[in-house]
Amino acid sequence: MSVVKINVLTVPEEQREVLEKRFASRAHAVDGSDGFEWFELLRPVEGTDQYLVYTRWRDEESFQAWMEGPMKSAHQGGGQEGGERPKPAASGSTLWSFEVVQQSGPRGV
Repeated sequence: MSVVKINVLTVPEEQREVLEKRFASRAHAVDGSDGFEWFELLRPVEGTDQYLVYTRWRDEESFQAWMEGPMKSAHQGGGQEGGERPKPAASGSTLWSFEVVQQSGPRGV
């Protein structure tokens, strides 16, 4: 079964719009990665400043290949047109890992 990776990002309120715009500008960048199955950016509604970046992968090897390849490349180097790299929108990050042991979905899909 699949593996799920949830990146828990602590994002101060004044940086929320910045974070969401950055994700929107890279929308679907991960879609073509081997073993990629699903992505969601979850905005907190109340009681927390933590966004959840949910991804699901065919297996751990697919996730690690993406981490060492496309993800690493996207997060290295300078900013746009050789300028300074923008300041991170999140003030903290924690990665949670899970194995899918049971799942269900709408019928007929």
